[in-house]
Amino acid sequence: MIKIVLIDDDPISIFVTEKLISRNVLEPFKVFSFSSATAALKDIYKIRPDYLFLDINMPEMNGWDFLEKFQPTKKDPEIYILSSSIDETDITKAGKYKKVKNYLTKPLIKQYIKLIFSRKGSKKGN
Repeated sequence: MIKIVLIDDDPISIFVTEKLISRNVLEPFKVFSFSSATAALKDIYKIRPDYLFLDINMPEMNGWDFLEKFQPTKKDPEIYILSSSIDETDITKAGKYKKVKNYLTKPLIKQYIKLIFSRKGSKKGN
């Protein structure tokens, strides 16, 4: 089963991302959603996700702080920044993290989902 973690303080963004995943990922999966990076950090080591979608601009702990603190133990998830920011500084900064696979802008689109989940052997849409 694929484990997916969404970390975003915007409930609409989480809702849209969950819907896109449910309609386009054909393998069995479970989504764990967090409205705060601090809360996610408490549970993420138990979850051991395969994929992680992370917003940058959040109160309390932002996405950059989360990336600094998150140290996967047994396996590294594919981490995708999912942000409404189109600031080149943010995009460049994301590229400096080896654990960040890609920087995606909101809203997440069907093509991104299909591309991301087809990489690990997921079946392509019929």
